[in-house]
Amino acid sequence: MSEAFDIAETLDVKGASCPMPVVKTKSAIDDLAEGEILEVVATDSGSMSDLDGWATGTDGVELLEQVEDGDVYKHYVQKTA
Repeated sequence: MSEAFDIAETLDVKGASCPMPVVKTKSAIDDLAEGEILEVVATDSGSMSDLDGWATGTDGVELLEQVEDGDVYKHYVQKTA
């Protein structure tokens, strides 16, 4: 959960559906320094697979964890380069 990570920024994309959580995550991660962690908070269940797929196919980012908390999905993405 979030207490396990040193969160640099939280991105709230609740209410946004595909592809906006990924688009906004990419924009937000670009603004972070290497090693910093972005917490993404979404309500779109598709964000679980969308962000996983994006992180897997994108150099310079790592998806550390995804947490489903009722109707809210939290994603922890670290900028690695």
